[in-house]
Amino acid sequence: MRVALSMPPDEGPRLAALFAAALPDAEIVDAAVHAARADYVVCGHRDEALFDRQPAPKAVFTFSAGVGHLLSLPNFPAALPLVRLEDAGMAAQMIRYTLAVALRVVTRFDVYARQQREGRWTQHPPRAPASLAAGVLGVGAIGGGIARAFAAQGFCVRGHSRSGRAITGVATYAGDDELDAFFSGLDIVVAVVPLTDATRGILNRHHLALLADGAHLVNIGRGGLLVDDDLLALLDEGKLGGATLDVFQQEPLPADHPFWTHPGVVVTPHVSGLTMPDEAVAQIAAKIARLERGLPVTGVVDRARGY
Repeated sequence: MRVALSMPPDEGPRLAALFAAALPDAEIVDAAVHAARADYVVCGHRDEALFDRQPAPKAVFTFSAGVGHLLSLPNFPAALPLVRLEDAGMAAQMIRYTLAVALRVVTRFDVYARQQREGRWTQHPPRAPASLAAGVLGVGAIGGGIARAFAAQGFCVRGHSRSGRAITGVATYAGDDELDAFFSGLDIVVAVVPLTDATRGILNRHHLALLADGAHLVNIGRGGLLVDDDLLALLDEGKLGGATLDVFQQEPLPADHPFWTHPGVVVTPHVSGLTMPDEAVAQIAAKIARLERGLPVTGVVDRARGY
């Protein structure tokens, strides 16, 4: 069995060693230089020529939860099974990240930071999480965990999904018809949905203007979910109180992008849910072993949905 790795050059050797240990009977090769047919391909970055060299493996695995970098390739074979990472250590990180932001909003740390820059000493009344409505757009495996963590802290929590998903302690909404009701009056909204044709630009002026005055946006999904100019306009108009952004239309974020210097925006460099190599390799290796035994695996991407 041959497994070809398509990884950034600085990560390739370390990951090859991990895969070799996890799959001792497999030949682990570099997909960038090895043209012989591989049984499986593991992809951790966008390579325009990957499927010119590997047109017919049994399956392709992404070294991430996102699959857009592969689905957007024009030469990606339509019938080729694509398997994404499921959590692999990312969920706990993303829960901590979003919970930290939500608690910062509750305690008005952003407000006090602005007052510090202005040299202004003004106390505001304390408030509890239960006084704020927090919404999670996309309550799948990771978003559901975020919603439950918010509920455990006492927030009034809503969740939205494409088809509806019941979560204890969370008011759930589903489908396009309930999007406006989901957004209306939220004090905090966390976007964790995948980027598809249906979700591109979903964080636009129409939906963001439905949030409560002074609301805070958190985007840890994909940069394409957000209409950048709409967010900036609503911040400048005073409708929104702030935004914490971890993903962007272009990454790295261009040096001249206004997000860098806008006083209402916190920028982090796509770190809310980093892939944990040991966990990811173990998960992929276990799935390859199952496929070799003729057994089904989870995480297979539905091409029509895009995730």
